[in-house]
Amino acid sequence: MRPWPYQRSANACHANAGAPIEFEVTHAFHPWRGKRFVLTTRKPNWGEDRVTFFDEDGQLRSLLASWTSVDEPDAFARAAAGLSWLRVDDLARLRALVDEVRSALQRRKGVKNNTPQK
Repeated sequence: MRPWPYQRSANACHANAGAPIEFEVTHAFHPWRGKRFVLTTRKPNWGEDRVTFFDEDGQLRSLLASWTSVDEPDAFARAAAGLSWLRVDDLARLRALVDEVRSALQRRKGVKNNTPQK
């Protein structure tokens, strides 16, 4: 086996090693959403977990693995059953970031924060 980062992903293996592995593009805003492709390889590339495949024109392409169905859905995705696009912890981090940016902007302008505090 070749050393990291060129090792084959355990997630991309099947009991029948000769069977092609298909995946679907699942990213909500990607133009290929819903299209299926045959996995060529999966490995860290450009510092990210990526899948590579040949498109309809025979061109070798690459996408983030998280934008595809190559992995099983995580526990949140299974529990949300498609009803929630955002996780609570992600929303809380977003709120903290917005508050931080708002405070920094108000400090630059010399304006006090009039937002009610909890």
